[in-house]
Amino acid sequence: MPGPGYTMEVELGKIREFARATKSSNPDYLAADRPVSPATFLATSALWSSGAGFPWDEVDGGKDIELGRVLDGGQEFVFHGEPPRAGTRLVARARIAADYVKEGRRGGSMRFIEVVHEFRTPDGRPVADLRKTFIVTGQPPALAGQETDR
Repeated sequence: MPGPGYTMEVELGKIREFARATKSSNPDYLAADRPVSPATFLATSALWSSGAGFPWDEVDGGKDIELGRVLDGGQEFVFHGEPPRAGTRLVARARIAADYVKEGRRGGSMRFIEVVHEFRTPDGRPVADLRKTFIVTGQPPALAGQETDR
């Protein structure tokens, strides 16, 4: 079940700021009219989602996860056409795609939670999917791999 939705405005100034911050010299991102957004621009949706970007309620024990034990496991972007241009309004929903546990090489478990954000136009046309992987360590990262006497 998808989490609550949120709206993301693809703004001209934000595209340019993002392109400059990532040191891109691609002229398509600086075009005067309606520049196309950089491929990884949709990662900024976390700033738009106000908590709707991660459907914690769908995760077993999600509200009890210590954020200090959460690591970024990567992200992948899939576009269903060109990346959105400035002036585009996107409607997004996040859903849990997978939630599984693996044993670490140094002992302890690692929980992998894969979240997919589906970006669509207001009329429902698919624009892109952003797949993010979160890794929840069995112990705080500072202690991972260290022997403890406890």
